[in-house]
Amino acid sequence: MSEKRRDSLGRILHNGESQLADGRYRYRYTGLDGVRYDVYSWRLQHSDATPPRKKWELSLREKEKQIVLDKFNEIIPNGGKITVKELAEKYVALKTTVRPSTLAGYNTVIRMLENDNFGNLRIDQVKISDAKKYLINLQQKKHKGFSTIKTIRGVLRPAFQMAVEDDLIRKNPFAFEIASIIINDSVAREALDKRQEREFLKFVRDDIHFQRYYDAIFILFKTGMRISEFCGLTISDLDFDKKQIRVDHQLLRTSNMTYYVEEPKTDSGKRLIPMTKEVEEAFRRIVSNRKGVKKEPMIDGYVGFLFLDKNEMPMVALHWEKYFQHIVEKYNRTYVVKMPKVTPHVCRHTYCTNMAKAGMNPKSLQYLMGHSDIAVTLNVYTHFGVEDAREEIERLEKNA
Repeated sequence: MSEKRRDSLGRILHNGESQLADGRYRYRYTGLDGVRYDVYSWRLQHSDATPPRKKWELSLREKEKQIVLDKFNEIIPNGGKITVKELAEKYVALKTTVRPSTLAGYNTVIRMLENDNFGNLRIDQVKISDAKKYLINLQQKKHKGFSTIKTIRGVLRPAFQMAVEDDLIRKNPFAFEIASIIINDSVAREALDKRQEREFLKFVRDDIHFQRYYDAIFILFKTGMRISEFCGLTISDLDFDKKQIRVDHQLLRTSNMTYYVEEPKTDSGKRLIPMTKEVEEAFRRIVSNRKGVKKEPMIDGYVGFLFLDKNEMPMVALHWEKYFQHIVEKYNRTYVVKMPKVTPHVCRHTYCTNMAKAGMNPKSLQYLMGHSDIAVTLNVYTHFGVEDAREEIERLEKNA
């Protein structure tokens, strides 16, 4: 009968176990894929002390128990040797029905993983603490915004869950609430007050360079349309007889300059917005001043877009965001009292807030904003302060 193998302390080693010359323990086994694997540890049992200047890790026999459990659950060894980036790519490749704008966001996440060491980690090596540290570093060291980090986690969490379901890993390291580790430092898009809106519009109207954009900016403040909806408007969407605007699509452009039209995310986004007299007049001026082109650009069957750029292609959100930025910069160079950040989306917030303060029925306001959930209308797009509350109390007292 052959003598049992023992370690340097005289302990009997199990089948597959051995102790190397440097003192490390090794367990050799064959995985479900028929490939031979080795795992190592400086400790044989969980009660053993970690040698000086060596990193703590699970003991060899603790690792052996995990291997046995993985075999029972048919977990593929080493996560199939798939990296985090490769897993994200696999997940995105299966999302064949998402909108182009959503797909663009996914691809941005993959590019970020390509340039980060975290993306090169094998998925079975990623622990919950690693996942949390990665997101924390994105905010604290790489200064990524909360929305960007949320998007990254929005890809990695379902991607790792897919790996769990494919028996590549035991559990999802991203299955935690992002708010538990990341500070939401997003700056709320505040609505302009009546004075700011009035002064902003006056500045645009009177400025020699920016006055060409006045009617469009006025419409954004007075209709609450999303900028992509406004960019998608064509002449045929304007019904001057019924004094209404048909909103049933939006114009977008990808990072590689591909234009496309898509429907709103929900049916609530499809709506008819009544024109006030001033809005109608603004639209009539836009149509009247619209320059002729050699060939009308057609995007997914739509023609007659209201605003074209120097290349005679429809203007998109980025154009207007830049115009707003330049207007605010010039305004703040001109006046002592500064104008806060104004964007097309701030116009939307301002419109919703103004309508709510004017006492519009919440359901009517929800319809005009194109929201599927009234909570969004009331909680996100309306901004009230103590002065608004004081005015409301005074109004109620007068009517009592």
